[in-house]
This record gives sequence, structure tokens and C-alpha cells, in this order.
Amino acid sequence: MRYQLNEIKSLGRVAVIMGGNSAEREVSLRSGAEVLKGLLEAGVDAFALDLTGEGANPLSQLIETEFDRAFLIVHGPGGEDGQLQGALELINKPYTGSGVAASAVGMDKMRTKQLWIGAGLPTPGYASLCPDSDFAQIAEDLGLPLMVKPANEGSSIGMSRVTSAEQLEKAFQEASRYDSRVIAEQWVNGPEFTVAMLNGRALPVIRLVTSHAFYDFDAKYQANDTQYLFDTGLTAEQVEAMQRLVEEAFAVIGCQGWGRIDLMMDEAGQFQLLEVNTAPGMTDHSLVPMAAKATGLSFSELCVEILLGSKSSEC
Repeated sequence: MRYQLNEIKSLGRVAVIMGGNSAEREVSLRSGAEVLKGLLEAGVDAFALDLTGEGANPLSQLIETEFDRAFLIVHGPGGEDGQLQGALELINKPYTGSGVAASAVGMDKMRTKQLWIGAGLPTPGYASLCPDSDFAQIAEDLGLPLMVKPANEGSSIGMSRVTSAEQLEKAFQEASRYDSRVIAEQWVNGPEFTVAMLNGRALPVIRLVTSHAFYDFDAKYQANDTQYLFDTGLTAEQVEAMQRLVEEAFAVIGCQGWGRIDLMMDEAGQFQLLEVNTAPGMTDHSLVPMAAKATGLSFSELCVEILLGSKSSEC
């Protein structure tokens, strides 16, 4: 272990906050169990805190539980969108990851894209969908195929690839089961990549290869044929350019600590930013631990590194 005993002790009692009540609850519980195990292996005084479990009041849990800092691994709305971060700010508890504003923006795929577009960064064109949208016109304006997404969900939940205006309307109805705000995004033909951020630096690029139409929930968490390639097929210059783009995109949103950005290369060879994840998965299928391992960091060391970057304010 590369950390001194005094560094570990200085972290105090750590609440690994997991669970929540979003559609990603089960993934969060899996992530949280792995993080807790990693921290305990490193000698951290850590324990699990399952928010919004049956009959639980999350605010009461935070106020009544004794801890010095929090490792946040609640995925989705209620945990990754600034609400949990704001509660911890109010009770003056340091926590991992991005602050209130960056978490709120990063959770919202449409707002994220708007900030990137405003900063001149590349991201696929999109349209906001609602029940009375002219789906045929949107399909004509953006072109087909399209990707339809709930604006405030993760783990590819509620996402669909559509190839007609009729499918677009049905995909909107499916996505709206998870969020009142839904977007349609131009489909990018090309390889998909992900880049993790850890305390100010981009980790190695991973290329994602799946037999599915896209990198969906099953491909992420259940399929055994999904490939995660560090041999990306890119030149060294392209890899470096992608990492610099991710660092800039992360900073534009105001993100801090750790996170992950997904992107694709289009047919013209241009990288296109898809979305940011401010509390990525930490399961045995997860990408951030894979990227960290490629730099020589064990899972346990990664958990400590994230915790050492925990913060107590938006500044």
C-alpha cells in the first residue's frame, strides 16, 4: 500500500453512502459494497450507509449518523444530481466527487450538452422531446438513426436507438417513464470510448466494443462478450488529444475529484462528447477501476485516492 498510516488515519470515520431510490439503486448497492471492501482493506475506518432504504429518511440518516467524511456512490437522481451534495454541504461534511452545481449539471444530459456547445466543444446535435413534439420533423432535422435518452438517468436506462419517426415517438414514451425530460441525439457512426478522470488527470483511454446496438445496460453490467480495449486503434497523438478534450470538458462542467466522460469518434475522425458521469460505477464490470489498474492502482488504492480528493465546499 502506497499510503502512510497517518494519511489513512486523517480520513477519520468514512460513510460509504450508497443505495438511493433511483432506477440505479441495485447498481449503487453493488458499487458501494465493493468500495467499502476496498476501503476496509486499506485500513480506513469505513462503514456502509444505505440511503432511502425501506422506511428510511435520508436527511435524518445523514444528521444522526456519526461520520467525518463521505464516499458518495449513490447513482442517479437524488444522489448524483446535487441533492445529496447540498445536504452534506449544509452539515459541513466533506465528500467525494463534484460539488452541488457541477453534479446538478452533469446529471442533466441536455444542460451538459448546452454548456459544451457554449464552450465550443464537440457534441452530437440534439432536440428536446415532449408529448406534442413533431417527431417526423425532428427526425428530418437531425437525421436518422437517433439515440433517445432520459435527460436525468444513467446506466443507459431508458435509452433506445431509433430508425424512424414512428420509433422515435415510442422511444420517447419509454424514456419518459424514467424522466419528464427526454432528448433525441444524433447517432454517431464510429467507435465508442470512455475516459476516467482522477484528481485532475485523465486516465488511460478505453475503447468499448459490444455486440449490442449500443453500450446499453445489459452490455455494461451483464453481458460477458463486451470488450474493454486499451489497444484503442488510435495513434498516440489521437489518444492525447482525446484526454485533453476530456479534461477540458470535465472542467467546463465544473467537475472535481473523479468521474468519467463517454465519447465517440465520428466518420470524419472528430471526437464527439456524449455525457459526463460524476459518480461512476465501481462494480466488477466498471470502467474507472479498469483504467486505474492500467496505471498501477489497485482497487483499494483507487478508493483511497478518490477519498483523499474529497471536498467540503463548492470552491
